[in-house]
Amino acid sequence: MAILPGSTLGMLGGGQLGRMFVTAAKTMGYEVIVLDPDASSPAGKMASQHLESAYDDRQALDFMAQNCAAISTEFENIPADTLDYLAKTLPVHPSASALRISQNRALEKRFFNEQGLNTPAWLEIDSEADLARAQCFEYPAILKTATLGYDGKGQLVCNNFDEFRSAYGQMNARACVLEKKIDLAKEVSVVLCRSQAGEVDCFPIVQNQHHNGILDLSMAPADITQQQADEVTQAARCIADGLNYCGVLAVEFFISSDDQLLVNEMAPRPHNSGHFTLDACETSQFEQQVRMMCGIPAGSSRQHTAVVMWNILGDIWPQKGPPDWDKVLSQSNMKLHLYGKTEARIGRKMGHINCLASDTNEARQQLDDLIKKLTQVQN
Repeated sequence: MAILPGSTLGMLGGGQLGRMFVTAAKTMGYEVIVLDPDASSPAGKMASQHLESAYDDRQALDFMAQNCAAISTEFENIPADTLDYLAKTLPVHPSASALRISQNRALEKRFFNEQGLNTPAWLEIDSEADLARAQCFEYPAILKTATLGYDGKGQLVCNNFDEFRSAYGQMNARACVLEKKIDLAKEVSVVLCRSQAGEVDCFPIVQNQHHNGILDLSMAPADITQQQADEVTQAARCIADGLNYCGVLAVEFFISSDDQLLVNEMAPRPHNSGHFTLDACETSQFEQQVRMMCGIPAGSSRQHTAVVMWNILGDIWPQKGPPDWDKVLSQSNMKLHLYGKTEARIGRKMGHINCLASDTNEARQQLDDLIKKLTQVQN
């Protein structure tokens, strides 16, 4: 039975993704309880109620179980045991099993391969005893921590075995994955939603550009062939079906210089690269998240306008205050989204801008001009 407006939904995590979920849910008529230990949580500020507790606080979890009709998450580092505990009494999407796979790169890559999907060549490194196996690995490669790595953190490039041994020492003997470095042509991603009944709806594929390991620009639609687009959506659907997933799921891919499609990683939640849906699609990824957890049919994922999304990082904040937002707001096709974070730091995601235009080339040119104006104070 569908969970209808007037009900209360629960969100584990209080960052910007949770904040945009709260906005979508409250717009649709739901109340939202956010659980996040941070008193200045961006989502907590918008929520009907903010529980400032740890994610494994049983008293807080019992309160959510008693007062929410369903639970979702906004990032994958929530303890999976928390989802298992809540799922005993109410619907929880994504599931703890999907979360466990996404939390560990080795489990994730093994799962992709078990679905018959190609990934970059990889090797699991659990201890010093595994180092010798890396001697015959094909370099250059990237050593990544198996857990808790994001936005380029926990990753080191290794051009040969000696560099690998040194890099592993820097990881403090943590479990890692050694992954072949790809001769990259393009990076793309797709955000989809899958219902409890197994119905899948995909948003348009996005082409991504990273800087220092952090997503910088996302362009939709992506500049890829129809065959590549079909392969991307088919692979993403395969992953969602293999997980028996319910909710919003993002899958990132590499396209190599020889046109091979390789799965990189997945995120069991809305995704940074899906922020374009807020202004360029009939339904946003956050409304789809609400719909999936409430058992409501998906909205239309049709894109009506070409768009380029730019991540606003704390790097552009001048010392005496925020950037000059008038430069953004004076242009009617620039859509500004700020996350309500109290402190700007280097590399911290503070907001994003969606630039709408007749095509992505025009949007990219206009956005490049705007970025120069916003960052010239810092240069």
